[in-house]
Amino acid sequence: MTYCLALRLDEGLIFLSDTRTNAGVDNVGTYRKLHLVHAGEDRVFVLQSAGNLATTHEVLDLIDRDLNTPGDHQSLAKVNHLFEAALYIGELSRQVVKRHREGLATVGADATSTFILGGQILGDRPDVFLVYPEGNYIRVSDTRPFFQIGETKYGKFMLELAVHNKVGLDDAVKIALSSMLSTARANLSVGPPYDLGVYRNGSRKLGEHRLEEHSETLAVLHETWLRLLTDAIDQLPPIHVAE
Repeated sequence: MTYCLALRLDEGLIFLSDTRTNAGVDNVGTYRKLHLVHAGEDRVFVLQSAGNLATTHEVLDLIDRDLNTPGDHQSLAKVNHLFEAALYIGELSRQVVKRHREGLATVGADATSTFILGGQILGDRPDVFLVYPEGNYIRVSDTRPFFQIGETKYGKFMLELAVHNKVGLDDAVKIALSSMLSTARANLSVGPPYDLGVYRNGSRKLGEHRLEEHSETLAVLHETWLRLLTDAIDQLPPIHVAE
């Protein structure tokens, strides 16, 4: 399992991904799931993935091949809008799954992956898309400006809190990390290190930061949440139960 989230705010975009790919008692694996794709000075693309790891890696390799191979073919350097990039990634994903479906079917494995694509092409608004294994997509809306993939249920409330209160980019980073921590606490298959990406509108640069398992930032955030939640419970009105 995995957990990746992305938010579109008035000031920019936030991306956060865990790195855990399996979590047996004595076998914990980690791989990066947040990827920055360099495709030109006028554009920035961030790709997050959940699902079959081999499919994700092959899609990333195909993206890199198309960017670095001269000729008249589609690539992220040539698309004019972010939705065209979403369609391109969806098509690559479908091709990879089709190529390996027969072999994987013999062992009952699923080759599909789901992607979150975010970023900006100069002249367009920064945006975030959810690209399905079937190759189609949806984009975030003003009323629900976030996407989650993987283990989504435990951290959803925190993201809704950010939307409801219309927080700024810096506060939204704290909320995103809180969403990740609550998910990791509820599900062993989600865990650190965590990869954070922050994109400020028009910058065409992604600020990246990795938070390791014993990060002081995570420790302080966790301790502060526990203390404040305990204080909040103490301030709730008493509930009288008839005997």
